[in-house]
Order: sequence, then structure tokens, then C-alpha cells
Amino acid sequence: MDVYPNYAYQKPEILVFVSNIIIKINLMKSLPRILLAFTLSVLAFSSLSFAKNKKVVFLADKGKNTAVHAHESGNAILANALEESGLGFDTAQYKGWPTDAKAFAGADSVVIFCNGGKGHLVMKHLDQFEKLIDSGVGFVFMHYAVEVPIGRAGVLMREAMGGYFETHWSVNPHWTADFKSLPKHPITRGVKPFTQKDEWYFHMRFQPEMKGVTPILSAHPPKETMNRKDGPHSNNPHVRKSMAAGEIQHIGWAYERPNGKGRGFGTTGGHYHNTWARDNWRTVILNAIVWTCGVDVPEKGVPSIAQLIK
Repeated sequence: MDVYPNYAYQKPEILVFVSNIIIKINLMKSLPRILLAFTLSVLAFSSLSFAKNKKVVFLADKGKNTAVHAHESGNAILANALEESGLGFDTAQYKGWPTDAKAFAGADSVVIFCNGGKGHLVMKHLDQFEKLIDSGVGFVFMHYAVEVPIGRAGVLMREAMGGYFETHWSVNPHWTADFKSLPKHPITRGVKPFTQKDEWYFHMRFQPEMKGVTPILSAHPPKETMNRKDGPHSNNPHVRKSMAAGEIQHIGWAYERPNGKGRGFGTTGGHYHNTWARDNWRTVILNAIVWTCGVDVPEKGVPSIAQLIK
């Protein structure tokens, strides 16, 4: 490249004016490089403009009220945060199991926030649930949604997210969990140790030897959680043995299915609607959703603001 004074030059060249100086670029020598740069720019622009967003499907039932088990409102908070994060997410929210056959088409993850037990949303759709698991779709279950009856449903829940609430094994007391430390994991990015009162179910039925399961939120419940009489949800010999041994209880966990066939996340928190205004808790769940989609979680976690939806 040569610099010339302001006059014309009769060769196949480009004359570029910069601060009253003409910069000559020999077109014949530079054309291949110009075309290459242009082609790469077009390809880069196309990949950014037409890259497919990740799709997250949210399922909820009517729950209880605006203060506890506010399933639809909780899902709306998370869906709005994902769409406003700038990370490239599309969301779809449904009340009940979708009747639209295409509802799960292209879904990267499904978030379920609903009442559990026999009335769980998956119970009348176990075949479809199993197909979604087998196809590698991610799953996130929150609070009561981690409980299904023992049997096929319980087996599928463990295949989807690594563990579940099993009656006469797990318990559902209210207590304040103190998460004194957090593991190094994409789901904990941007999250600091915190305490939170909730109906933290614990002593989950996990995969044998915790294979594929990574504890994310773990704490020691107080002894008072063992004061209730034995029952399907209240107390049992198995949980008393675990507590007597001083075992820490995992109440939020990540799961990687065998052979890379998808990811899952479960947490027993989410009873109180106002906890969504707490940054650390909200960030854990948003990070978990992103992680189950197979997307790299930002170093500072998924950005969001405290916003309660009634």
C-alpha cells in the first residue's frame, strides 16, 4: 500500500480518501483478500442473525395461592428473566400438560412447577415424558413437583433428574437452610452462600451411589425437623438414621444422564412465592435452566432483576 498526493491514477486501484490523503490499494493484488474478508463477514453475520434460540417450555398447575405454591407466577418470573437476559431464549408457558402436539417440538428443556403425588402433571403422560427424556430434553423440577408415586413414575423421575421425593423415605418440614458453601459448578456461577427459609424437603431418593448426581444446594436440617410422627411425608426410620449419622442433606442437585443423553435439575425449594425476589435463589434456578439446555452459563450467572408477579 502506497500513499499518494491528491491526483488520479489510471490503474485498477481503489483510491481511499483519508484526511485529505489518497491511499492507493492495488485492486488486482488485494481483490482475493477483499472477497475473502467479505465472505467471512457475511457468514459471521448470518450465523448471528439466524442462530436458533434455545426453547424452554414451562408447565404449571393452578397451585394454591399468590403466597405459596404460586406455580404460574413463579414460572412467569423465570420465563421473563430468560427472555430478557439477552442469551437467546424463547419460552412457552402452559397451564397443565399441553394439548398441542407441537408444544414440545424443538424444546431444549422443560421446567415443571406443580403439585406432586398422584396429581402430578406427568402422571397421565408417562409415555410422552419417557420419550422426552430419551430424546435428550432437559428437565427442571421445583418444590412439590419433585414428588411422584413409587413405581414407573419414580423410575422416570430419577432418569430425568437423578432423584425424587419418595414417600416413607423423604420428608417435607419447614426450616431455614444455611448454604455455607457452594460447589464449583456452572449452576453456582454468580451465586454467593446464602440462607433461606422454605419447605425444604430432604432425604431424596437418588440414583444408586449418586451416579451422575452433583449436589448443588446442601445443608444440615435442625433436629426439630424430626419431631413429627411417622407418615408418608412427615417422618420415617430411614431419615432418622441419616440425621443421626450427621449426613448433610442435598436439596438442590444437578444430573447428567448416561452417555450424554441430557441433563436434569431438581430442587425442593420454592414453597414461598416471595423467595423469587432473592437474587441468589433466583440465579441458581435460572442457571440450572440454562445448564439443562446445554448452554454455557455466564461467568456471573444469568442476569435478572427482582420482580414478583402476582
